[in-house]
Amino acid sequence: MLKGKNIILGITGSIAAYKAAYLTRLFIKEAANVKIVMTPYAKEFITPVTLATLSKNTVLIDFFHHDDGAWNSHVDLGIWADLMLVAPATATTIGKMANGVADNLLITTYLSAKCPVMIAPAMDLDMFKHPATQRNLETLKSYGNQIIEPTTGELASGLDGKGRMEEPDIIIEKVKKFFLKKKDFEGKKIMITAGPTYENIDAVRFIGNYSSGKMAYAIAEELNARGAEITLISGPVNIQANSSIKLIKVKTAEEMYKASVSEYKKSDIAIMSAAVADYRAKNISDKKIKRENSELTIELEANKDIAAELGKIKKKNQILVGFALETDNEEQNAIKKIEKKNLDFIVLNSMKDKGAGFGTDTNKISIIDNYNKKFNFELKSKKEVATDICDFLVKYL
Repeated sequence: MLKGKNIILGITGSIAAYKAAYLTRLFIKEAANVKIVMTPYAKEFITPVTLATLSKNTVLIDFFHHDDGAWNSHVDLGIWADLMLVAPATATTIGKMANGVADNLLITTYLSAKCPVMIAPAMDLDMFKHPATQRNLETLKSYGNQIIEPTTGELASGLDGKGRMEEPDIIIEKVKKFFLKKKDFEGKKIMITAGPTYENIDAVRFIGNYSSGKMAYAIAEELNARGAEITLISGPVNIQANSSIKLIKVKTAEEMYKASVSEYKKSDIAIMSAAVADYRAKNISDKKIKRENSELTIELEANKDIAAELGKIKKKNQILVGFALETDNEEQNAIKKIEKKNLDFIVLNSMKDKGAGFGTDTNKISIIDNYNKKFNFELKSKKEVATDICDFLVKYL
C-alpha cells in the first residue's frame, strides 16, 4: 500500500518522540521512502543517529550544514513528498504551524509542502484542552490538515487524560487509509457547479448572492485527489482551482445552464453546489441607469432550474446530487427538491446554524437521500465537510 510513497516525518520535542523510531521502522517495512525533519529540541528525546539508521536517510535539523554551509532545501522536500506527518506534534509546534512562525526547518518545510499533512498531537491533558491549543488545531483543520486525535491514558506528568500520541501501528493504518481512499473515484467523470451567478441589470449593476464557492472547490479538490476526473463549472469567485481540474468559468445562470447540460452528458456524476440566481432582469440596460426617480421597478423573469433540467435527462447509470440552503422548513423543502429534480441525494444547509452557509470556512450539513433518510453531521471545516460528502457518495455508489 505504501510502497514507493515519499513520506516526510516531522519530529518535535516531546517524550513521545521515542515512538517515531517505531513509526519509521513501520514505514520502511511498508517500503515507503522516509525523510526525517527534527526540531532542535527533539534531539533531546531521540538521537538523529537512531533515526538516520532506521530511515536510511540523513536526518535534517538545521537550515544548513555547519561544516560546509550546504543548504537543506525545505522547498525541494515539499515538492518530493506525497505526505507530511508530524508525529509527535507539541503544543508549540502546533501553534507555529497554525500561525506561520517559520523559525525552524520543520515549520518552513510544512509551509512549503504541496502534499497533504497529517498531525499527531502529544502533550499533557491541560495543554491539549487549553483554548489556545484547540483554536490552533481548528485553524490547522481549516487549512485542510488532518489531525490524528491523541488517546486517553497515563501521561508523562503522571496524570491520566487525553494527550497521548496515537500508537504508531494505528497511525500507519490511518496513513494507509488516506492513500487507499484516493482510488475511490478512479475512472469517474464528475461535474461540479460552484459559486454564484451574476445577472446584469445595467452596464454596471447585477443581481447576485454571497456564495464564495469554497464548499464546491473543496469538494472538487477532494474528489480530484481521490482519482476522479473533474469538470468544475464556476461562477465568479476568488479561488484558484487545482491545475489538474478542468475549469469552465461562467457568469450568468444561462451560461451555467448551457455548460452544465453539455458536460453532464459526458459525466458519471453531477454535484450541483452553485448558488444559481433564480431570477434575472427581463430587460437589461446597456447603459448605467441614472437615479432620476425616488423609485425604480425592475421586472424579473425566472432562470432555468439547472438541477431540474439535468434530472429530466439523467440516465440510469448517472448520479445527480443537489444542494439546498434553507431558512425555514428546511427538511420539507429539501425533500421536495429531491422529488422535483430527480436527485439521488441532497446536501442541506440551514441559515439558522451558526458557522454554516455563505462566506464561512466552516459548514454544518445534513444529507437526505431519495428514500428520505437523513444523516446529520457536526460543524466542521469545509474541507472536512467535503470529505464527508465524498465518503457518503462512495457508500451511495
